[in-house]
Parts: sequence; C-alpha cells; structure tokens
Amino acid sequence: MKVVIVGGVAGGATAAARIRRLDEQAEIVVFERSGFISYANCGLPYYIGGVIEDPEELTLQTPESFFSRFRVAMRVRHEVTAIHPDKKTVSVTNLETGEAFEESYDKLILSPGAKPTQPRLPGVGLSKLFTLRTVEDTFRIKEYIDRNHPKSAVLAGGGFISLELAENLRELGMEVTIVQRPKQLMNPFDPDMASFIHSEMRRHGVKLALGHTVEGFEEKNGGVDVLLKDEVPLHADMVVLAIGVSPDTHLAQEAGLELGVKGSIVVNDRMETSVPDIYAVGDAVQVRHFVTGQDVLLSLAGPANKQGRIAADNICGGDSRYTGSQGSSVIKVFDMTAASTGVNETNARKAGLDVDTVILSPMSHAGYYPGGKVMTMKVVFEKETYRLLGAQIVGYEGVDKRIDVLATAIRAGLKATELKDLDLAYAPPYSSAKDPVNMAGFMIENIANGVLKQWHLADADNLPRDGSVTLLDTRTVGEFAGGHIDGFTNIPVDELRERLDELDKGKPVYVICQSGLRSYIACRILAGNDFECYNFSGGFRFYDAVMNDRCLIESATACGMDK
Repeated sequence: MKVVIVGGVAGGATAAARIRRLDEQAEIVVFERSGFISYANCGLPYYIGGVIEDPEELTLQTPESFFSRFRVAMRVRHEVTAIHPDKKTVSVTNLETGEAFEESYDKLILSPGAKPTQPRLPGVGLSKLFTLRTVEDTFRIKEYIDRNHPKSAVLAGGGFISLELAENLRELGMEVTIVQRPKQLMNPFDPDMASFIHSEMRRHGVKLALGHTVEGFEEKNGGVDVLLKDEVPLHADMVVLAIGVSPDTHLAQEAGLELGVKGSIVVNDRMETSVPDIYAVGDAVQVRHFVTGQDVLLSLAGPANKQGRIAADNICGGDSRYTGSQGSSVIKVFDMTAASTGVNETNARKAGLDVDTVILSPMSHAGYYPGGKVMTMKVVFEKETYRLLGAQIVGYEGVDKRIDVLATAIRAGLKATELKDLDLAYAPPYSSAKDPVNMAGFMIENIANGVLKQWHLADADNLPRDGSVTLLDTRTVGEFAGGHIDGFTNIPVDELRERLDELDKGKPVYVICQSGLRSYIACRILAGNDFECYNFSGGFRFYDAVMNDRCLIESATACGMDK
C-alpha cells in the first residue's frame, strides 16, 4: 500500500507516524511545500519575543529524524499542484529545482492546513507588512525586528496569534496597537468575558482600536499607515495581518471534492472525502460541532492531530470515528490565562438554543492559604434540560485545570447540575474543598430547584427606576461608596434582617453584591421572609469591569483610538 500525504505539519505528520506504527510495509510519502515539518505553529510568536531562543525548538521533527524513526519520505520544498483522482496520482513541483513530476497513490491524505486571510486591500504586499503562519514567516519577522529595531507595530486582527504576538512584541519594548472591525477580541468568548482580556491587554500597554474597519495600507515616513474607514490612519514601523485564516482547499476544489463551510473540505466521521481513497484532516476540513451539531470550521491543533490518527487508522483497516469538535482552547494573556470550551452564550443563542448562564468569581485555591487569586467563570447551559453547553474562564491560576474538567464534563454528557457531584482533588495550595467547578454546579442546582432566581447584565438598563421594584446593594457602606449602580439602595447583608421593615414586600427585589455570594445570602433571607427576589449573576466586580470596557470601546470609536 502506498500512501501520499499532502502537508507535513500537525495532521499530516501524525497520520504518517500512525500509519507506520500500524503497517510496517506501507510506502509513505509526505509532500510539504515549506522547508519544515511537524513544527509548532502555536510557538511561533514566542520565538519572535525571545521566550523560545533556539529556532530548532520550533520543529518537533526534521525530515531526517522522521525518516530515521519511521522510514517516511518527508519531501520538503515540494508543492502538490494538482490531484488526479481518475489516475490516482498527484502532480508535484520541486520548489528548489523546478522539476515537475507525478506521484501515484493508493490512498491520499490531504492536510494542507489554512492560510492567512489576505484581504484585497490597497497596499497588501508592502515589505513592512507581514503575516504569521509558517516558520518562514516567523524568521522573516524576527529578522526584520533584529535588523531594523522597530519601535511600533499595528496588528490587524484580535485572535490567538494576534494576542500572543502583541504580548511578545510588548516584551521587546515595542508600542503595539491591535485594530479590528469587531468590538471585542477573541471570538470564542462572550463580550462580557472578553472585557477581562481587554483590561489585561490595556494594563500592559497594548492599545485597542476595536470597531474600526481597515481599508488599506500606505508606506509613509519610513513606516506604514494603516488606513481606517472614517478615522485618522494608524502609523507604525511594521504591520502584521492576523485577521484569521482560510482553509487552503484549492487543490480539493479543482479535483472535484465536495466543499462546505467557507470552502472547507467535507468529510465524514472517518475523515473520508466525497472521492474514494482520499481523506482530509486538520484546518482545511469541515467538522461537526460536538455541542450544537452544526457544521463548523475550527482551526485548532488538538483536533488536527486526532483527525490525522483517525484517517491513518481507517486507511490501515480500522474503524475509527471523529465525534466532533468542541473548540476547547486556552491562551496566555500576559499574566492572565483565558480559556473556553463548548459554545458560548452568544453562539448558543444564534444556534437557536434556549440558554441560561451562571457567573461566579471563586478563588484559585483555599482562601486561607496564601497567594490565591480570583478567577471569573461563566458556565452556559440549556434551560429545562440543564444540558451543559460551554464555559469560559479568565484568571491567573488554575484556569486550565477547571476548563479541562468542564470540557470533559461536556464530552461525557453530564448535566450542568451534575457538576456538583464531581469528586475533584483538593489540597489548600491547589483548590478549595468546594472546587469552583462544584460551586458552579451548586448554583445551577439552586436554579433548577427554584432556590435561586437571577437577573443578568442584559437586564441592567431595563430595570425600572420608577419605584415599582426595589434595587438593593448588599455590600458594605465603604464598597458602595467606592462605586455603585444608579438607583440602588445600600443595606449591607449583615444588617438586612434588622432592616427588613425598610423594604416593601409587595415589590420584587433585585439584589447585587461584589461577587454574587452575599447577594445570594441576602436573597435567601428575603425569600425566607416572603419577598420575591432576584440575584445578580456575576456581582458588581463583573458589572463594573464590563461597563468600563464598554465605555472605553465606545469612546475609542468616537475619537479614533483606545485611551
């Protein structure tokens, strides 16, 4: 059996190694158009910033080491230019010699990955305009910085690569601005949770120009002007386009393979395309979202590696299945960690799901053990069924642990109420006896049992200020004086029982505190005394962070730059 693989990075390299482990006699040929195989895309920004010092650390394998271990012919600097399903061959060009030839196959795996989205804008192609996707891109940017010592950079786009690159350029001492059309960074997060990411970026000196449309680029004054619609241009010594990636599927299209979302390759759960004996994996394929069941395109390393393994299993006579992607991800944002899994509230509603959320701000470990830090968690679940749909967490310690627990719970089909039952490891330096994941489960169980009724950020502007409801802030007098929502009355929770006569039992009470805990206790006191009450999900800390971020974005939209 002869297997040809197009693309030698995550999915392609994994498939090649797996096929060899399953079939010692198979002939395996991999064509990779870049000069590198099995490289760590996610590590590229950290080489530019000097965190990863040795460029060889970016490549997990070399063609020589891969051949030595697996006897796989890794042909770098070779580009596949056409697929001929009728002849079961591919056309290949050696990019170093210009030689063109055809290679036959019994089975073909397409792992072409994705390419940086290149907008058709004036000035694309300028020498000081970069993209970051391959090792060669990384070396090009690193060489430019080392030679020219730029003082400023504009990054167009607000996804993973842009944020990681922004951090690393700031560590080099550069002035960094992120500009993009959406009014939030990191689409996997809801706007409210993205507020914490925005705050961390600003705290470290990254300027955010959100809600701005880039219309082109011009060389000017030794640098580049980024032209914005109806705004003054942004000027920088260099610009990096990081506005996303598109599946690199022109070969599949020309060969007649069925295409799906955004031109991605349609595959079944065995990673088989619409053409016999051709498989596809990685960033170029359309997958089923594990939570919503919808067809999606998710460019993440974990799924690509799993898909490569599955395709290899099936080529070698097995019956492996890909059960869908849920988009679990984590990112370092300076001192903060932000992570998500499943579907966020915004996309859940777009998918037609009737959802609710809980927002909590637990400590990363036991409060009495020194060094604990607050994290903010948002858990999304389906009303009525309490099916667990997704979660987002931002914080400083223990974020990755909790998101992985929640990702596993989603994959296992646990209900959101069952999070309370998880038996999770506890010791004071690492967690609390009631882990944050358990706490989310307790809150959702209270909702399911009618013990807790909530009001949310979206309700804040619509709460009546005509006296028909009671707006109650149960923080201390000092906390209230430091900032509060207009129209709210302050009665500290520890004084509430003695001051119930100040409240009208005929009016619903909307309660808030700093994190949601004291206001929940207040709600239980009120409910026990025949009041109808609603607890604010997230607390004033959450409310204040989101509203401050909104004000900054709106003022930046008005004046052209985030202050």
